[in-house]
Amino acid sequence: MAITTSLTLFFFLLHFSAHLQAYTPDEIFTINCGTTGESSDGQRTWTGDADTKYLSPQEATISYKATTQSISADQIPFSTSRLSRSQFNYSFRVSSGTKFVRLFFYPADYPSFPRNQASFTVQSNQFTLLNDFNASLNADAQATDTIFKEYVVNVNHGKRLILTFTPSHPNSYAFINGIEVLSMPTDLYYTPANETGFTFLGSSTLYNIGTSFALQTEHRIKTGSQVEIPPQNDSGLFRNWVNEKDYFIEQNSQLNDVPTDYTYKRITVNPDYVAPKELFRTARNMGTNATFNNMRNLTWEFPVDYGFTYVLRLHFCELDPDINDIGDRQFFIYIASQLAEERADVMKWTQKKKGLAVHRNYAVLIPNNGTQKKFNLLLQMHPYEYHVDSRYSDAFLNGVEIFKISEAGSNNLAGPNPDPSQTPHNSIHGQNGKIRWGSGRVIIGVEVVLLSDVVLISLVVFFVAFLGHKRTTYTKSKDYESKSTTTWNSSLPTDLCRRFSLDEMRAATQNFDEVFIIGTGGFGQVYKGYIDEGSVPIAIKRLKPDSQQGSREFLNEIKMLSQLRHLNVVSLIGYCNDNKEMILVYDFMTRGNLRDHLYNTDNPTISWKQRLQICIGVAHGLHYLHTGAKHTIIHRDVKTTNILLDDKWVAKVSDFGLSRLGPIGTSKTHVSTDVRGSFGYLDPEYYKRYRLTEKSDVYSFGVVLFEILCGRPPLIHSAEREQVSLSNWVRHCYQSGTISEIVEPTLKEEIAAECLKKFCEIGMSCLSENGSMRPAMEDVARMLEFTLGLQESAEHRQNVDFAIPN
Repeated sequence: MAITTSLTLFFFLLHFSAHLQAYTPDEIFTINCGTTGESSDGQRTWTGDADTKYLSPQEATISYKATTQSISADQIPFSTSRLSRSQFNYSFRVSSGTKFVRLFFYPADYPSFPRNQASFTVQSNQFTLLNDFNASLNADAQATDTIFKEYVVNVNHGKRLILTFTPSHPNSYAFINGIEVLSMPTDLYYTPANETGFTFLGSSTLYNIGTSFALQTEHRIKTGSQVEIPPQNDSGLFRNWVNEKDYFIEQNSQLNDVPTDYTYKRITVNPDYVAPKELFRTARNMGTNATFNNMRNLTWEFPVDYGFTYVLRLHFCELDPDINDIGDRQFFIYIASQLAEERADVMKWTQKKKGLAVHRNYAVLIPNNGTQKKFNLLLQMHPYEYHVDSRYSDAFLNGVEIFKISEAGSNNLAGPNPDPSQTPHNSIHGQNGKIRWGSGRVIIGVEVVLLSDVVLISLVVFFVAFLGHKRTTYTKSKDYESKSTTTWNSSLPTDLCRRFSLDEMRAATQNFDEVFIIGTGGFGQVYKGYIDEGSVPIAIKRLKPDSQQGSREFLNEIKMLSQLRHLNVVSLIGYCNDNKEMILVYDFMTRGNLRDHLYNTDNPTISWKQRLQICIGVAHGLHYLHTGAKHTIIHRDVKTTNILLDDKWVAKVSDFGLSRLGPIGTSKTHVSTDVRGSFGYLDPEYYKRYRLTEKSDVYSFGVVLFEILCGRPPLIHSAEREQVSLSNWVRHCYQSGTISEIVEPTLKEEIAAECLKKFCEIGMSCLSENGSMRPAMEDVARMLEFTLGLQESAEHRQNVDFAIPN
């Protein structure tokens, strides 16, 4: 009996300790608007606002239940509402310090208050939380019945926390269903005075969140599980951690990134209120196949408003039994397509303390973009190559919080209302929403990738043999051997890319209607199409039956491209080979190719910093081709028309029609092959000696760098003799010290002197006549990132010494 009692007590204490709150707020106000007395939601007690000291003036407001109550809103605090066609306030006597302010809305028809007339502004002390907020439009856009808003506001000594609700115009009204005010540790999200700050992407200065700013919680995500952490299971702060399903992008259903369960591991969170331990019991990682991991990213996509600075807090806790030392697992972190962390290593951050939770903060500015309202903020992670920079080629994440920061000066946090026609599945429109005319056809957006006329792929493509469930530090692979068969279906990689039926391709292009043609060549035609019920735009390359590419090359291109996964490489979505058709399906690049934004174009001029970021992206893409797969892939046709730009201006290397595998084996330094490529970009060593190496791509990229700098083609046959070739003209100007002659006039006032000097040094090293003297693409990428830093540092100094005088 004593044993039974002890065991019962033990398990009770174990269960109780698992739900102990790490933090107990000094002040909690939970207001159930439109009611009297107290009520409970099963977890907390809510107080009605009628006849209380919180609400004023009460006589100007009215309380109602909705005319119809949805199931999701049939609970506290959504069951009743406080409404008014004139301004009203809630006032809370609180101590000084930081507070959570949470607002609950149920946009519905109330007696005499139609749903679509609700439009109002909400202010908290000096901060504007919502401006002309149309609750019904926001609910419809989010496909939800109720709306929840969470803010972090600091209250100064001797001040009350006041919430003011003001209708937008005489025919509108304001309403609120529930309010929660909760005290919280000041150092939870505000930067402590003894800390210097954290990374501000695109800036050389660190970022601090001072108490003079307010924060709005945009997203709070738990990864690796479909189970959410409800407010009552938080660390005492009643935060809601939702699952990642609406944000995580699965790149391949057969290569799912792995949700990992660490239920039985010991976890330490310090301070213990930072996040609940439950957050760290699951994680999203990439799995055990190092080769495939290096071809793709972990990717999440979060919608946010343009025009604000955002802080992302990433949560990590290393619990993997195979990770025990610094350097075992290292990875890149990209935010908004910018490098945020070059060598993330949780074991280093925790000084090799497994089970110790840690977080990292990053700030990023999403500037205004004309009339665009929503920006898809990408969070991406890419592993280091195994056995080179990291013992395991993997990346992982436990959770993420994203906060909007109030604007300095205006103290505004309010974003725009969605358009009435907007749905949750709307995609971001192309540049300026323009319609381009050409050849008598209407083409929406910007030109898609046009693949080379003659595609001569002679790549020996490999299959990767998947490992077992146990993690290893290497992967096994075998070369793919092409076999002549009457059908390709058994050989094509349906596990690596999508196989489309011919009916799907006809539906995507309205039976290959000519109006969808956006490119024509010797291989056939390229169409713009739509798949997945018209929600996803794609580029469709339909080969002629007598195409020079042929069935073997068609098969090899699918095999090769389907295994390439990188932020800066255009992805092959899938293929179709029904009824002797040979069709390839690619991502559609909204902004077209880079050359269309440099010269001979009506497109607006892109800034120097934007050009630098594009250069960095291309360098990363080429570095991936050269080192990211089992064998080196030499692109062989690097040029500005083969660099595509998506709607976020992320550069992607495209058109692998002339690509070749690099030398195989330590005894070989080059590939002997006929010369292929584009005049003006060709490596002299290659076209003189027929020796192809990855340094041939480096030379071509050097031409691209100067094409970007001076805004002119690589060859101008009508120019003076010494200026015909861009590479020769650049070399002449560089050696003679007349570098100003090569800079595009619109850029002369933008480029800082030290940045221009370094950029030209990088370009000239790429154009070295001796291939062995050219840098590797990895080094080029790092030097370009350093060059961007020089530009940003110069811009932050007063009286910047620009390179070119007026």
